[in-house]
Amino acid sequence: MSAAERVVHVRRVCNLYRAVLRNVRSWYYERPLQRIKMTEARHAFEKNRCLISKADIEKAINAAEDYIFQEQHYCPLYYAHSPNGVAYQREVVAPDWVLDYWHPLEKAMYPKYFKKREERKKEYLEWYDKMYRDDKKP
Repeated sequence: MSAAERVVHVRRVCNLYRAVLRNVRSWYYERPLQRIKMTEARHAFEKNRCLISKADIEKAINAAEDYIFQEQHYCPLYYAHSPNGVAYQREVVAPDWVLDYWHPLEKAMYPKYFKKREERKKEYLEWYDKMYRDDKKP
């Protein structure tokens, strides 16, 4: 087996093992039972560790992939911030006006920032008046 083939094989087996463990986490809620099932899965992988021929290795990997497909959970467990998780891409960005409602003691912790912010607000109002206001002011 060449070095490139070996790397591909190792990644494939690692991904397969990770998929088995995630499937176990989906099926078994209680942690002690999860650990028992994960240990059994590890034992199954260790039994196939000494396989040498490519045909046997491919057969074992295909059997494991079929097993995962057959035993997949109907509602798999996802980490909250991973894709398909409940909190994926749900970071709330506070709008700028929220800073206007900070208490003066909170603003005092960041004096340079709020000084610069007030300058920029004035510059923005001047720019807005110049661009969009009519020449006739009441």
